[in-house]
Amino acid sequence: LDNKEETAGAKCTQPRLGELLSISDLECSLCIRMFFEPVTTPCGHTFCKECLERCLDHRPSCPLCKQSLREYLKAGSYSPTVLLQDIMVATFPAQLAERRELHRAEMAELSNLTKNIPIFVCTMSFPGVACPLHVFEPRYRLMIRRCQETGTRSFGMCIYESGKSFADYGCVLEIRRIELLPDGRSLVDTIGRRRFRVLSRGHRDGYNTADIEYLEDKKVAGEELQELQCLHESTYRLAQRFCEHGDLASRHILVQHGPLPEKEEDIQASADGPTWCWWLISILPLDPSYQLNLFSSTSLRARLTQ
Repeated sequence: LDNKEETAGAKCTQPRLGELLSISDLECSLCIRMFFEPVTTPCGHTFCKECLERCLDHRPSCPLCKQSLREYLKAGSYSPTVLLQDIMVATFPAQLAERRELHRAEMAELSNLTKNIPIFVCTMSFPGVACPLHVFEPRYRLMIRRCQETGTRSFGMCIYESGKSFADYGCVLEIRRIELLPDGRSLVDTIGRRRFRVLSRGHRDGYNTADIEYLEDKKVAGEELQELQCLHESTYRLAQRFCEHGDLASRHILVQHGPLPEKEEDIQASADGPTWCWWLISILPLDPSYQLNLFSSTSLRARLTQ
């Protein structure tokens, strides 16, 4: 050890890490691509974080050895395999940068909220109205996770329609809070944001997608606006009377959905019109097809009149 020349010579004969490894040694066995955010299971197998999560959506066991990962899933968090990340940075920096760029491009594509927006086919939802969801199907577990990863925290909600897979109109929902359950299911608190019309339909990894355009109420002015204001005031008073003097069933609905929202000062400020109107439509015992007819209208006057 005291002889510097001998020490230097010994170092020269040691093989470099890059000479001992190839790209195939650093590939995920599920996606057959270089690891991205690698995580290692308690049974010792390593996968991309996203690949493992997708497998656990279907079955709580290791994709390779089938050992149960229920406790691992219950923890709800996956620590990165730091040593493996460091090895990839040291040995194949260019390939790792390419893999990261590919992932970034995929996330950018998923972030578009007009092209190939994810569609949850379930129930009617409305602008400004809360829509609680119980997510348990693997395809929707994946969809909700992607909405979080991209940062949009948004997806489309449509009702089922025979012959089309889902209706021509829907509402963009924004995720406010998620409660993860030990078995991978989740309780998702969402609220309606914007109405849209479906332009075309598609699929991605098991769930529906759509190209959409947003709806906007037609603006009126002058005498027509004054008449609309009067109709709005009288209809709101009727809604107040309904909420104050409803039967027991109606009062139960109010406890579940909260009180009637306050009137907006400018009834044309929002592209979707007053929130209280959508709240009322959501709690009344109306047929979904009739609700959809009201939903697709871009005339506030027509909605209030009906």
